[in-house]
Amino acid sequence: MKKINLFLGTLLIAISASAQNPITIERQGSFMAGGNTIQRSGTYDNSKFVGWAEQVETGQSYRGDHAYVEYQIPTKSHRLPLIFVHGYGGSGACWQTTPDAREGFQTLMLRHHWSTYVMDLPGRGRASRTTNSVSFKPVADEMFWFDIWRMGIWPKWNDGVQFPKDSASLSQFFRLMVPDLSDHRQDLPALNATIDRVGESVLVTHSAGGILGWLGGFNPKVKAIAAYEPGGFVFPESEVPDPIPGLTGGTAGMQVTKAQFAELCRKPIVLYFGDYITEQPSKNLGDENWRVRILMARKFVDCVNRHGGKATLVELPKLGIHGNTHFLMLDLNNNVLADLLDKWLTENAK
Repeated sequence: MKKINLFLGTLLIAISASAQNPITIERQGSFMAGGNTIQRSGTYDNSKFVGWAEQVETGQSYRGDHAYVEYQIPTKSHRLPLIFVHGYGGSGACWQTTPDAREGFQTLMLRHHWSTYVMDLPGRGRASRTTNSVSFKPVADEMFWFDIWRMGIWPKWNDGVQFPKDSASLSQFFRLMVPDLSDHRQDLPALNATIDRVGESVLVTHSAGGILGWLGGFNPKVKAIAAYEPGGFVFPESEVPDPIPGLTGGTAGMQVTKAQFAELCRKPIVLYFGDYITEQPSKNLGDENWRVRILMARKFVDCVNRHGGKATLVELPKLGIHGNTHFLMLDLNNNVLADLLDKWLTENAK
């Protein structure tokens, strides 16, 4: 019995060590992409001091509206890097960590030897310098988002949910949220500037970042798109489906040109949706919000494939993967989802 226990202990240590094998990074860094510059007329006079926050702007400049991009390139990396695009209310941090300090999606994909470029979109996170005149008011909204993001119906968690339910993790999750100081008109220019700098690449999007991914997919340097629960969809002119009403405002397709949609159809696309999405109208906000979006997702996938593209909608419960919230990359089984993405990328991102 002692030998068996010793063997099991050694095996567990080996498994633990294997799970934490170091990742060798060949190159890493960060850069700003896109943005605008305000230049005031006149000649700057450096003899005047009026304060730290107040300035005599004559002759001075101000740069803003850019994205912040952090990258890591592992040894023996695949040809195509991944560009991660976050959704509403967040920053690229949602791809880099989890509320309970497990490895984030970026790290998991680095383990699969995919180079990663993680964006903070203009006006958010480390790209918060904006040319907009904005004011910020703290709004108590966390219980609303708990419902919308299908963690449960506050204060009750969904049965079998794959999210760390302890109070410390929930606090860490809500602290990932950031103010949105952008008017969103600079999001696409910043994404295209990132794509142009990185070169041929794969877009990996989440939630409200999904619509940005479809628009970014018009760039021929984008070779594939993986979208986690995208919130919006594009359709070619004359083929936009009727809006789908719902308790949270419903959803409507965005019209693009036939040429733009044709470019999108040239690259493989996969969409992943998690659990707790009802097929029938519901009085629960989270159920309704994603019921209408998965219906529109099915129409989008059908349209892409009808136009000769290759789009796949993956509804995780149909694969036997249950309990996922809207924030799939933070869920307890994010390693399983990373393995799924790696398999799809290996087969499709050429």
